[in-house]
Amino acid sequence: MLTEDVHFLITAFSLFYTVVEITAIITAIIAVRDTRTPQGAVAWAISLVTFPLLTLPFYWVFGRSKFHGYVDAMRAGEERFLELVEDKHNIPQVPRLSERKRPHTPRAAFETLAEIPFLKGNDLELHINGHDTFDAIFSYINQAKKYVLIQFFIVHDDELGKRLQKLLVRKAREGVRINFLYDEIGCHKTPPSYWNTMRKAGVDVHPFHTRRGRGNRFQLNFRNHRKIVVIDGQTAFVGGHNIGNEYLGVSDKFDGWRDTHMRITGPAVIGVRISFAKDWFWATGELYEIDLSLPEPSGNADVLALATGPADDLESCSLMFIRAINSAQKRFWIASPYFVPDSSVCKALQLAAMRGVDVRILLPRKPDHLLVYLAGFACLKELKMPGIRVFRYNEGFLHQKVFLADDKLAGVGTANLDNRSFRLNFEITMLVEDIPFCNQIEQMFQVDFTNSVETGTQEYHNKNVVYQTVIKFARLLSPIL
Repeated sequence: MLTEDVHFLITAFSLFYTVVEITAIITAIIAVRDTRTPQGAVAWAISLVTFPLLTLPFYWVFGRSKFHGYVDAMRAGEERFLELVEDKHNIPQVPRLSERKRPHTPRAAFETLAEIPFLKGNDLELHINGHDTFDAIFSYINQAKKYVLIQFFIVHDDELGKRLQKLLVRKAREGVRINFLYDEIGCHKTPPSYWNTMRKAGVDVHPFHTRRGRGNRFQLNFRNHRKIVVIDGQTAFVGGHNIGNEYLGVSDKFDGWRDTHMRITGPAVIGVRISFAKDWFWATGELYEIDLSLPEPSGNADVLALATGPADDLESCSLMFIRAINSAQKRFWIASPYFVPDSSVCKALQLAAMRGVDVRILLPRKPDHLLVYLAGFACLKELKMPGIRVFRYNEGFLHQKVFLADDKLAGVGTANLDNRSFRLNFEITMLVEDIPFCNQIEQMFQVDFTNSVETGTQEYHNKNVVYQTVIKFARLLSPIL
């Protein structure tokens, strides 16, 4: 009897394993077809065929790098959008890319990726800490007369979160239309009561639905990482801050928090509005009363809102960084809390150093995500060469996502220098061509460097063998970190 039971179990397991192996082979073919890099495709294919029981569920949860359905949804919504335009007879006067006066300048690549040109006449303000940022955001929301568009990756139900909730509830009761998007994975700890309180007051709140759409249901890898606030269509805030006390420097884990946001008032805000409208349509299937008017000029800066994400045909975020690095002739300074660049970005940094560019990389000294932190050491090892300097920030956790190329191009936004931002996250970066603003970014960086310790790219070589081995294993996981 026991022998028969054992035989039955062996037969059942063999049948089960055969089904799993066939499924894994089919999935390996899908991985080879869909994975964006040859290295990733080979790694997934070998792992799926060799270790199907372990790798198969892992792939279906973390393995996809293409966000299905978003582009199709945008195409489906395009006709409705055009109908809305015709009904309102209010087409924004944004120049077409084919009408650019300087189609072969470095900015052209950014414009092609964004599908809109740099727009002149913007007024800018730099915010370099949480209190300054949220005081400004709340002040502008308080003055809103028509509508507020708001989108964050993380929203905590803490003191700062309650301040925002109270303000939005009051503005909604005053008759201001409020559209609020949040990432349900980033906000997994936020209680439903937080959102319900706003909904009852008339705030239109929705999760982004990163698991909606064909092939996305089991995915936990995609995030909408954008942080956007738009007030009455004229002013926008974009940057690294989320809604939580830690972004004000109140944290049990860190002694402080270093982040950067910016305010934009002027024509370039239309790019932020378009990004939000697309995300809203994906999340809700609805086109709210979209403001199609072009904001009036209010300053002198040329600005482009470049939204990137896993639904793009190209790896827009990675290409943005490569183009910015390649444009630098004197310096390229960048701050990123997560530093796991791919080979193409590393090579762009190497080439910049070879042509005499002052390359400086500002990173946190204390991590908030250990695996990402460890993988970064292996990346720095690849950059060990003259001309590339590495600084570790000492005054709390560094979370800003900012770069400066020479004296004429700056980027402030939500994108990190890692695979997740390159291929898995929906991000937005404000690109600025304005010497006074770039001077402010330079001064900000100089203060940050003063508050840092220069460690250099040899950090990996200073670790012991065990630590180096752990770093190498962490580097292997970089595609999903």
